[in-house]
Amino acid sequence: MRDARQSKSRSADARRWVVLRRRIGSVVAGALMVVVAGAAGPAQARDAEGAERVPEFDFGACPARAELPADADPGTWRCEAMEATGHLKVGGVDEPIDRPIRITFAEGRVDGAFRQVFGDMTAEPIRVGGSPLTLTPQYGGYSDFESDDVRRGELDLTFAVGLRGVPGGGHACAVGSDRDAVHLVLQDTDPTRVISEEPLVVAFGAEDRRFAVPCTSGCGPLGRVLDHRLDLPSPVGDNRISLDAVVGIRPYE
Repeated sequence: MRDARQSKSRSADARRWVVLRRRIGSVVAGALMVVVAGAAGPAQARDAEGAERVPEFDFGACPARAELPADADPGTWRCEAMEATGHLKVGGVDEPIDRPIRITFAEGRVDGAFRQVFGDMTAEPIRVGGSPLTLTPQYGGYSDFESDDVRRGELDLTFAVGLRGVPGGGHACAVGSDRDAVHLVLQDTDPTRVISEEPLVVAFGAEDRRFAVPCTSGCGPLGRVLDHRLDLPSPVGDNRISLDAVVGIRPYE
């Protein structure tokens, strides 16, 4: 009886996966657009002489002055716009992050204490092997970018599950959720160095190899199929993210 139930469950999972794959047929044109868009290079491109090229940072997502803490002096605060490429391994996914993750936030001090205000995070879909699936990193609701001797910073992520080439796609189906996010504690792999003084731009490397990854959420009846395909949940020690980051820094005054 147990073998019969397992066989029936595997058959049901297979049918759901076939349904998921059939949805790709109507979005071939969208998939081609994604392939073309994938020509973007890494955040830390180099010029012909081998020097690091300074990106043109978008500070449009900086928190407005009105969003800073009530007692903050804008003259002592700054906005940081980060671009990072690297590599991601979560569960059965082991892929390069070859298009920049972009994070913007403000930081400063109020009465001598470090404070920060999160601005925005954007990222492009990361293809899952040769499948039509993609994972898109998205902000999980918590960040702490104050560096110290123990860590570079902390960041919660979820990963929206999508189909390659499908515009929009929604973020309801994701690896993790705001209540059960992937919690990163990033460690330095390459110390901070200044690559431009005017405008001020710094670069560094960081990684985390000690985080767990939960199952998918919000995926309905396909959740079990996706968890099996992505090899989730994945325990501490089986996952890794490495980032090469460049950060543009702009004062508020």
